[in-house]
Amino acid sequence: MFLNKLRAAIREHQLVVNGETVVVGVSGGPDSLALLHALKTLASEYDLKLQVAHLNHQLRGEASDADEQFALAAARAWGLPAASAQWDVRGFAQESGLSTEEAARNLRYQFLLGVAAQVKANTIAVAHNADDQVETILLHFVRGAGLSGLRGMAYKTELYSTVTSAHVTLIRPLLNVPRTEIDAYCKKHNLEPRQDESNQDTTILRNRLRHQVIPYLETVNPKFREAVRHSGLSISDDYDYIRQNILGIFDRMARASDGAFVFDRKWFRALPVNLQRGALREAVARLKRVKNIGFKHIESARRVAIDMDAGAEATLPQGLALVVGYDEFTIGEHVPLPDAPLLLDKETIRLQVGDEQLLPESDWGVRVVQDNGRETTDHWGMTLDAAKLRGSLVLRARRPGERFMPSGMAGKHKSLHEFMIDLKIPRHVRDLVPILADDEKVLWVVGYRKDERATAPEPTPDLVRVEFFKVD
Repeated sequence: MFLNKLRAAIREHQLVVNGETVVVGVSGGPDSLALLHALKTLASEYDLKLQVAHLNHQLRGEASDADEQFALAAARAWGLPAASAQWDVRGFAQESGLSTEEAARNLRYQFLLGVAAQVKANTIAVAHNADDQVETILLHFVRGAGLSGLRGMAYKTELYSTVTSAHVTLIRPLLNVPRTEIDAYCKKHNLEPRQDESNQDTTILRNRLRHQVIPYLETVNPKFREAVRHSGLSISDDYDYIRQNILGIFDRMARASDGAFVFDRKWFRALPVNLQRGALREAVARLKRVKNIGFKHIESARRVAIDMDAGAEATLPQGLALVVGYDEFTIGEHVPLPDAPLLLDKETIRLQVGDEQLLPESDWGVRVVQDNGRETTDHWGMTLDAAKLRGSLVLRARRPGERFMPSGMAGKHKSLHEFMIDLKIPRHVRDLVPILADDEKVLWVVGYRKDERATAPEPTPDLVRVEFFKVD
């Protein structure tokens, strides 16, 4: 039964090519040990060369070391070449801000791709089984995934190797084999796999689904696992159809530009909602090779792209952002801030004559000096008539509803909000632009426009100059 299911999966999904080398990820547990044994049994049928690969995650101390030795010993006993490595998953998780499970998965695939490059293999086999598929679909469901996540894992997935700059095929030959059949196969062939005690830890969401949620749902529907797998297959077919439509229009609707994608808003708005979401997912996937992006991120970005005015922005995973223009919107790396003095921490800074200080988290500084010459101004400097100042001189962020009297407008007032829109200052920058002000009024939208009420039309001995400078 087990071998027949494996043969059927290989045939139906064209998982291997006769004569090729296949890297087999082996943890030492029941699933991977059964997969390795079965592929060794079938190797002559497909003329396969097998390469064992084991990554020691260093998460369970001596038990992790014992797993590594077990996997290497099994490879030796079966006459197969093996590669292993010990990587600090916990340290990587802390540095990268990922969960331990995510960090382990990322490093595991990085290791397997490295082994594949060394042995010139184009295929990597891992032992995800039918029950893993059910858990994965439920995980994606509770996290709010779209069709891409709800279809579950695929029998074949393309991974990109940064080592060889080529794609490697990841195959999952056991996706139609439940754990009960895997355990029976191990028992039949006297295999004695290692057991990972962390799989019993129900503080981990996947384990909680495995040991608590799924057994409960099986009291409602005894064939719950089968029902979820069938749903996954149906959703996968729907996803493939929608994706073909997305690919058919994507390159005509979005153009690549400096590591980003620029979309035509009119064309995007005319699409059905499912294709809109799919196009956004495709852009993120192409830019960052991220899959299974949560619904919340995509829907928020879709709404911003359709409804919001120029300058609006939505955050996407992996440091990406969607920024709206007038007739287009862009998805790319988070839009960089301009090289200008900005109040990145938005704290108010009090200024006095003789002060010179750096702006927080910036390589710009500000100084205030006496200026006995005629009032002058330049892009990063402004001379004020001290007699017209009221109270304290400060740098701060703009305030809701705040207005000022821009120079050159014959004494007319304008809201800072409208002024910044008119000057096309990006939305994500507006609250960071320093406002030079006293207790009564705005004096200068720094780098853009001063207020007429701060001017000194006639020479006066009581001038104060505020200057911004770049720190080398």
